[in-house]
Amino acid sequence: MVNLTINGQNISVEPGTTILKAASSIGIEIPTLCSFKDFTPVGTCGMCVVEVAGSKEFEKACSTPVAEGMVVDTDTFAVRNERRKAMKALMVDHKFDCMACYKYEACFFVENNANLIDYDTYKAVGTEGYADRPIDDSNPFYTYDPSKCVLCGRCIKACDYLQCNHVLAAFDPEKDNIIKTVNDLPRGKTTECVSCGNCIAVCPTGALAPKKFKPFSYAKQVQTVCPYCGVGCTLNLKVVDNKITDVFSTEGNVNDNLLCVKGRFAYDFVGSPDRLTTPLIRKDGVLQEATWEEAITLVAKKLKEAKTEGPQAVAGFSSARCTNEDNYVFQKFIRTAGETNNVDHCARLCHASTVAGLAKSFGSGAMTNSIEEIAVMDVMLVSGSNTTETHPVIGAKIKQRKAQGAALIVAEPRKIELANYADVYLQIKPGTNVALFNGLMRAILDAGLEDKTFINERTEGYEAFLEFMNTITVEKCAEICGVDPDEMRKAGVLYATKDKGGIFYSMGVTQFNTGTDGVMSTANLAMLTGKIGREGCGVNPLRGQNNVQGSCDMGALPGDLPGYQKTANPEAVEKFEKAWGVKLPSNTGKTLTEIIDDVGNGTVKFLYVMGENPAVSDPNTNHVKEALKKANFIVVQDIFLTETTEFADVVLPAYVYAEKDGTFTNTERRIQLLRKAVDAPGTAKNDWEIIGMIAKEMGVKGFDFTSAAEIMDEIASVTPSYTGVSHERLNNGDRIQWPCLSKDSEGAKFLHAGKFTRGLGAFMIADYIPPEDQADEEYPLILMTGRILEHYHTRTMTKRSPGIEEIAGDAFVEINPAKALELGIEEGDIVNVTSPRGSVSVKTRFNEGIMENNLFMPFHYGESGANSLTGGAVDPIAKIPPFKVSKVCVTK
Repeated sequence: MVNLTINGQNISVEPGTTILKAASSIGIEIPTLCSFKDFTPVGTCGMCVVEVAGSKEFEKACSTPVAEGMVVDTDTFAVRNERRKAMKALMVDHKFDCMACYKYEACFFVENNANLIDYDTYKAVGTEGYADRPIDDSNPFYTYDPSKCVLCGRCIKACDYLQCNHVLAAFDPEKDNIIKTVNDLPRGKTTECVSCGNCIAVCPTGALAPKKFKPFSYAKQVQTVCPYCGVGCTLNLKVVDNKITDVFSTEGNVNDNLLCVKGRFAYDFVGSPDRLTTPLIRKDGVLQEATWEEAITLVAKKLKEAKTEGPQAVAGFSSARCTNEDNYVFQKFIRTAGETNNVDHCARLCHASTVAGLAKSFGSGAMTNSIEEIAVMDVMLVSGSNTTETHPVIGAKIKQRKAQGAALIVAEPRKIELANYADVYLQIKPGTNVALFNGLMRAILDAGLEDKTFINERTEGYEAFLEFMNTITVEKCAEICGVDPDEMRKAGVLYATKDKGGIFYSMGVTQFNTGTDGVMSTANLAMLTGKIGREGCGVNPLRGQNNVQGSCDMGALPGDLPGYQKTANPEAVEKFEKAWGVKLPSNTGKTLTEIIDDVGNGTVKFLYVMGENPAVSDPNTNHVKEALKKANFIVVQDIFLTETTEFADVVLPAYVYAEKDGTFTNTERRIQLLRKAVDAPGTAKNDWEIIGMIAKEMGVKGFDFTSAAEIMDEIASVTPSYTGVSHERLNNGDRIQWPCLSKDSEGAKFLHAGKFTRGLGAFMIADYIPPEDQADEEYPLILMTGRILEHYHTRTMTKRSPGIEEIAGDAFVEINPAKALELGIEEGDIVNVTSPRGSVSVKTRFNEGIMENNLFMPFHYGESGANSLTGGAVDPIAKIPPFKVSKVCVTK
């Protein structure tokens, strides 16, 4: 350790620590502008100068390392005077319209004014050399005003080292008076810019500003959680007159100040005039406004009628977009008031195979690592996940770690952004994931790189697994995948020879009729190499929606009570009967796709849909819509009129995330607190409150909750992995990842340390089975579906943001230019894409990174629904449909 003195305080720090960091560690803050996080300081701003005894010149604290016996003064008259000079130099060209500036009261120069120079003086200095320069407003979300830019370069560092998109160009402050893009295009025309706004977050002045901000207005700030993907980013909402006017993040937390375009800018839906504000009842074929009393009475009456025909006559769809508390109350209501286990939600369509597969292999179907552990991984294997678009902050962290020297392996049918950074990129054929992982493991076995100690001490079933592996070859697996066997061997060896490694996957592994096999194959690979049960090692399914993990945890599944306690286990059922004071149903619950079938054939008489939009999100949507048309009675509880409300008999208006208290559980099992920021419109209500009203009307007890905190207390009492969770703890700043087994536990940073949840990890045999849909003469192409960065789920929320619609307002199909030429198709042509299940008309978009016989369509767009084309036999274990491989033809 190095010993020194700062402002009279003795301190010991690690060698190589800068004066700036050393001072900060004991609470002495030194103004600094160009220094940014942990990246190499440049020492150009001059704001962080200090006096060091024995030195004839001022030292720059951001770039000067400590030395033994060093004596530092940070706040002498000479230091303050030198900083005044630095500030004058920075501000000489600065435009002053502070009262209308985005950074009013948060500007670096205002925050650091007290010890430097009075406001009037530096304002006068600034206006001396001020020259108005054109504002770049080409980006739909933010502007760049070079007249306010002080050329600190922080935006460049954020783009280069945090977002890792390298959009902005380096500059010489002696020559340049503006920060340009690398291709010298306006920011809105630079395709590499993903409008994350992370440059805005680090800008010390108002040079970068969102277009929608309200200058100089009284505002409150509320910390909550992003309502979009499963990363679970912390948001700070700025609220003026009951409207969100800005969104920003902070250091620490899951996202560590990073956000994506949706999280930072797509909040317009909260205050949209399209919001549902009052209950609606269908009369004479038209939805008409009604009172809450009328709506609740009708719903209760219809549910009572349906129950008389038995447990299969009632069903409910819960929601991965609602809170843990909402989902807990919903599944409890369906099981008690509805007397059925027919409750499911969209996890059936995305990660049901993860829950099933990892439970078989490890005993727990959840992401094994924390997001922060990416920072210690030596190798990352990404397959079945377009991470930078579907989980942008995790994608950025993977790019950060790659830039720091870790290895990256990407195996994807479509050349995604991460492929450009990969040490090995395997462009596999759609639906060949099982062959891919088997090939990687065969390569590892051939090289003798398996972890024999881990296998012998912590697993079972290895002998049978090895016997199966001896029947396959790398060459055969590579042939199935359509890749070079040498590259497959290279990837396998690379993964095995690194110490710490994580596997990241999403729906490109799960959404097949062999999805469970694909998931178990990832587990096999982790166990074969001993990369599980320790920091930076594991299998990480990336959850697609903000609370899909939590809604599974809460028991919104037909075979699982809260905490994955099985409905088939008499002891578990008896436990909940005692807790809830009712006799629970014994029927085998139906899955989401089975429920749709039963709605169509008349078995299900009463369907309750909370926050789901199956008319767009479910496979074979023509079939779904036909079933919904035939429905006896449908209740939809939502925030907008959706494609599904077109079939509803009753529509109930609910709160959005910013209007409620509660919790979300993100993809890494972290339970996080939502806080109410604005009031809801009209007479909309909390989801759990609406359910409680219906239960009361039916005379069902156990739903007289008065707050989300009270609901969480009940959750904790019956859900072992949530035992130590409470709103009080979360509100006090505790960062809890389940399993949290006591009131003083922070939970588990990573799972399966020392012992798997099931005891020994189980090697599971998974042989490659071709997808049901195969290209043929009538349908010669294979369609893949997925998500894009700008939109979320069925666009119910994101399409309300004008900026999002400006850049991603239209549906499209990606096609390889060579295939388009063969078919006589130009980019932008309208084409018909047809499968055995339906046909849609959509614009073409060229993508050289897609194989010639493949197409890609995002599923978000209801009017040009890709899911009209998908469908087929479901996974026999998880009952998940095959979204990723559909045979199609294309015609102009």
